Amino acid sequence: MIPHFTTAEAAVHYPGDRRLFIGLKKHVWYILGILILATVGIAWLQYLIWGLPADPLLNPVPALKQAVGFPWWLRLSHWVNFFFLITIIRSGLSILADHPRLYWNNGCTPGSEWARFTPLNVPFDKVWTAKEDARYISPLLGLPGYRHTVGLARCWHFINVPFFLLNGIIFIILLFTTNQWIKLVPSSWQVVPDAWSVFVHYATFNMPIEPNGFYQYNALQQLSYFAVVFLLAPIAMLSGMAMSPAIENRFHWFPKMFGNRQGARSVHFLVMVAYVAFLVIHVAMVVATGLIRNMNHIIHGTDSENDPSGLYLGIAILLFMILFGVLAHWLSWKRPRLLQRAEALINGTLWKLSINKLKPQLYYKKEDITPFFWPNGKVPESTEWKSLASNGFKDFKLKVGGLVESPSEFSLEELKTLGQDQNITMHHCIQGWSGIAEWGGLPMSKLIEMVKPHPSVKTVVFYSFGEGLYGGHYYDTHTLDNCMKPGALLAWEMNYEPLTELYGAPLRLRIENQLGYKMVKWIERIEFITSHTTVGKGYGGKNEDDEYFDLLAST
Repeated sequence: MIPHFTTAEAAVHYPGDRRLFIGLKKHVWYILGILILATVGIAWLQYLIWGLPADPLLNPVPALKQAVGFPWWLRLSHWVNFFFLITIIRSGLSILADHPRLYWNNGCTPGSEWARFTPLNVPFDKVWTAKEDARYISPLLGLPGYRHTVGLARCWHFINVPFFLLNGIIFIILLFTTNQWIKLVPSSWQVVPDAWSVFVHYATFNMPIEPNGFYQYNALQQLSYFAVVFLLAPIAMLSGMAMSPAIENRFHWFPKMFGNRQGARSVHFLVMVAYVAFLVIHVAMVVATGLIRNMNHIIHGTDSENDPSGLYLGIAILLFMILFGVLAHWLSWKRPRLLQRAEALINGTLWKLSINKLKPQLYYKKEDITPFFWPNGKVPESTEWKSLASNGFKDFKLKVGGLVESPSEFSLEELKTLGQDQNITMHHCIQGWSGIAEWGGLPMSKLIEMVKPHPSVKTVVFYSFGEGLYGGHYYDTHTLDNCMKPGALLAWEMNYEPLTELYGAPLRLRIENQLGYKMVKWIERIEFITSHTTVGKGYGGKNEDDEYFDLLAST
């Protein structure tokens, strides 16, 4: 069911090259090989030399220490978690496809990625933008799928994340206010050797004595469920937060938990892989160890192996998930604005009340500047911009107007006389790449002080000489408050050199608590207004209007 794309949309979202590709660096294959040898290999070696270890279930858990059954709240939480997790994973795959490379370094230099999901090597004999590097992903895998649908993918991702976390918090509270924690939380370190014993059985195709999950899990199950709840979920949350420009630019130590910002992105991906591996193994074991009985456990909370109604209801839930996938596809392409508004209502409100209040702090030094910085956006093609560029923008005049007491025009030289800050900061692109650069220019606070906005002004509009993805003049808006934050600049300098045409000359905006698309390049003029709703289609920017990006891009 391919959406009815226009010719321009089809060129972006449904390209001729739709190949699926997974490429890992050699050292990653070596690491995977070592991990397999260190687990499955050692398990087989132990089996061949010493035979099977004793099954830990020969010493069952005493009845007094058992948490019997699956209460209603646990069963409900299980299926709610399944729903949100699938949606988050699918939307995450679409987000990943927009920059299909994973790194352990902040600079994202082509060739330094440890994994890539594109068959293309970045050409160095021509300009190759990050947007051109985006890959197609089937809508059967990704949500919404296709190519360069990161705006809608983020809508799905961030609409679901708060509810996924809320479900987890409620689950944890109920877990520890009942005796159900006994099933999930190991009571001694003996669980580790016991789990290894069970693993040796599985790895050598000798099924161990399977416990009845209604009363207890085997040691490997317990350890796996514990890890999923108490390790994977927190790591997913923390690594996601570490990719936020608002958080990274205020708490520079935060991404260092994962090495750096790109390390956090890689860990976020690996957590997703771990979730998928767990789901596959979990479902396989549910089938292999008594499908009807296990489905009755998690549907009805009963221990019956003769009543197939739990299985039928489980199948109905899976059918519901498939139907929801069809609905999600329809919503993505028939009611995308509804998704954008819902995401803004939920997360835009949360971010406005929390991380958007953080003030960036300068941290990086000259030696941190990365050797590569992905270019992005369309270099202007207008006659006016080309004429200005032909003489080094000597005739350029920045127009500043709107609801201000002192409308003004400034040449580049006049702007430079007003003052200059030099900041070294990390750039966070919505597509996922990052880069560290020096930016020199006029602090926005000084410009605002000069033109004196009216008290009714809440929003600042930055108009570009460039165009949007589907044509039309590019623009974006920021709150007046964000423009007053530390590090907010009108930059004419990058890495101690005049700003080049490719990276935004004559002027480029820097607002360090926002994602990169909010930092308008090739600035033509600035206007102070009361609300973003009065400009364009009323959603706060060209990408917000046409590609359903966030108005507030703090994460």
